[in-house]
Amino acid sequence: MLTKNLDADPDEANRTLETVKIRALRILVSLAIACGLLDAQQTRAAAGPAKAAFVFGGVSYLHRWSMNHQHEFTPEGQEDLEKWSDMITINVYPDAHDGEALATKANAVLENYKSHNGKVLRTSSVPRTPKQPAEHFIAVVFGRPNFIEVALARFKLVDGLGCSIVFSHRIYGEKIGDQMSAWLKNNGVETEKALMEWNEIPSLASFDRELPRKNGLLTR
Repeated sequence: MLTKNLDADPDEANRTLETVKIRALRILVSLAIACGLLDAQQTRAAAGPAKAAFVFGGVSYLHRWSMNHQHEFTPEGQEDLEKWSDMITINVYPDAHDGEALATKANAVLENYKSHNGKVLRTSSVPRTPKQPAEHFIAVVFGRPNFIEVALARFKLVDGLGCSIVFSHRIYGEKIGDQMSAWLKNNGVETEKALMEWNEIPSLASFDRELPRKNGLLTR
């Protein structure tokens, strides 16, 4: 009966064949999706936990975001860049290759902090030596409606390239000035000392090779 009807009505035969093709295609797509999900799960399992970029103050930091020579890192469990407690930001200055250029960058950042209503807590410089160019330090606090942030910034030459290493700590909420004052009293000096003595800064040349790219540009 099926053959007879197809012979009698070519249009119906074509419709029947198209239906069979569509059903077969759906089956193939479903199988492909299932295999793809399985492969992705296996890949994630094989990859294991993300590798820390470095350790600072006894805490492992993972790379989270990069753009325009700025690279951000937070500890495990602080993936949300809209609400983190501790962050280290490394800013690279490609045109700063000596102590004078580095000092110019530090002064520019200081003025930028002030223009964004930052309260400068202190600044200092480490004099240059025959083996080491001068370094600079800025401590500043930013007050915002829903959080307070303290930033401790160290400016130094790494691999002949100027950079700043900024440790930031945030406390969220309203009327939390006393909490930040307590944190600074208990942790400020120690954190500044750790930052200025930190010698495990990642190689700046490694960033371009390791950070994610899309269409040749660093993306968030």
